[in-house]
Amino acid sequence: MPNRAQSVHVKIVLDVICAHSYLGYSRLIRAADRLRSQDVAVTVEVSPFELAPGASTEGQPLLAVLEQTFGPEVAAGTASFAARAALEGLRFEYGKAIATGTFEAHRLIASAALQHKAEPMVERLFRAHFTDGLHIGDPGTLARLAAEVGVVMDGVPTGELHARLERVRRLGVTGVPIFLIERLPPLTGSQSENTLFAALTEAHR
Repeated sequence: MPNRAQSVHVKIVLDVICAHSYLGYSRLIRAADRLRSQDVAVTVEVSPFELAPGASTEGQPLLAVLEQTFGPEVAAGTASFAARAALEGLRFEYGKAIATGTFEAHRLIASAALQHKAEPMVERLFRAHFTDGLHIGDPGTLARLAAEVGVVMDGVPTGELHARLERVRRLGVTGVPIFLIERLPPLTGSQSENTLFAALTEAHR
């Protein structure tokens, strides 16, 4: 009988201002928890990606930025997406969301990973941006969110994070989320929970 892996490792490339990343990440964690309930250790590693590299952290209303980029029809699209996400328990408040650069948010995630708290930190950043209307490019906001999750902002070096972002870019990544489950081909886009669970289960075999 072949040996079964006692643990499964999955890497997700995401940005915390990406709606599809939020949906995909939530589905991944639900799928991982289903496998964890079977006493399989599932480790989730987050790789950083910036939708808007070098974007200002001054903060602007997200809908206004989206309408300027994609046109007035974007409002209907975001409302439709929010309605679909609500069926899975996620609340998207586009009218409150603030567009911002995410470099420092990714640094916070990197710090959280060193403290084995990446999963709750990523979820809190997504929810802060899309649900609570918080400015996740603001240092004070990031400090409050870190304290809420119990993460010490230990200052992962700027150069180290730039190197991680560059490694992702060199892979040819232009959109997120991307799921890299060991021994399996990459999965892209907000895959269904069942698809992700099937992939994790296959990796476990």
